[in-house]
Amino acid sequence: MSDLHIDSAVLAALQGVMEDEYPVLLETFLTDSEERLRLIQQAQQAADAQGVRLAAHSFKGSCSNMGAPLLAALCKDLEETARREQLDETPALIEQIEREFAIVRILFRAERQRYLTR
Repeated sequence: MSDLHIDSAVLAALQGVMEDEYPVLLETFLTDSEERLRLIQQAQQAADAQGVRLAAHSFKGSCSNMGAPLLAALCKDLEETARREQLDETPALIEQIEREFAIVRILFRAERQRYLTR
């Protein structure tokens, strides 16, 4: 697994803690992330800097907890940009987040499948 996108040590720790619920955790993260991304996009479209900031902050925390460091860093950048109310810069960051989440989603689904077929 690519350490650029996923921290395998974090996933190993989560697997150790969650045991048989590990695949559920992975799927829950993906579902939750899709909702957080939707909230970010919605806030961006409404020119709601506070909404973008809060959604990015929340997404950043879950990405960090789940071992998605690049995605967490992009969310942090978006959070800071929204905090400065520089909404003209957020579309490009959101696009980067969407692309990185697409990669993370593929890797997490592969991880879930690997765990289920072990």
